[in-house]
Amino acid sequence: MTRIFFVPFSSQLEKPIRIYPVSFSRRSVSVNLLSLRKLLRKVKNELKQKEEVKEEIQKNMRRATRLSKEAILLIHQRRLAEARKSLEETDRLFSILTTLVREYPELSYSGPVSAAFQEYTEAQMLLCLVEKRRFIGPQEINVPSIDYVLGLADVIGELRRRALDMLRKGEIKTAEQCLETMEEIFSELTAMDDAYMLIPGLRRKCDIARHVIETTRGEITIESRRASLERSIRKLEKAMTMK
Repeated sequence: MTRIFFVPFSSQLEKPIRIYPVSFSRRSVSVNLLSLRKLLRKVKNELKQKEEVKEEIQKNMRRATRLSKEAILLIHQRRLAEARKSLEETDRLFSILTTLVREYPELSYSGPVSAAFQEYTEAQMLLCLVEKRRFIGPQEINVPSIDYVLGLADVIGELRRRALDMLRKGEIKTAEQCLETMEEIFSELTAMDDAYMLIPGLRRKCDIARHVIETTRGEITIESRRASLERSIRKLEKAMTMK
């Protein structure tokens, strides 16, 4: 319904001015509200679906991380076949991840996903070094480059653990090979120029690795000298017995 408004006379106006405001239909307002409600309901459902996908990803990535840690433990125990099975299951979880993030690619950059890839890299690298004494590339295990580099830095700690196990068993040569590999990894990581500064967390990991390598080198040196001294004493005892 249209209303008429009158403006008071002025000295310069001969007659009132009519102003016709825009009229609103209740029906059009109702339709607009229904359309907005429908749009927001759709947004709500999408957010709910995304949250469900996120929870599924986090659950799978926690399991993937746990399986990779288990594989590392099995490698140290020389149960390599079992370690490979754990890593195969981890790889299957990453295949599921690829399907889940197809609609929400931003979820593939979450913390649990990155942590799982790093742990997986660490396990695969350690297994390859133990079995074949060679490094494995990110394309071979389908791991993002940044997570690969960070996982590689963590291998230094596992190689120290292996070196100490070898020392306890008297396998000094194998322990020395572990130390050489540790030093090679550290040297290459710190020589990455700009990437060394740009990868979050890498500098801290390398600072820890430097200390780990220095400590391991000292322990291997002490054990090597002790073993050498022991061999010399045995030779002397044998020579004296022969006399």
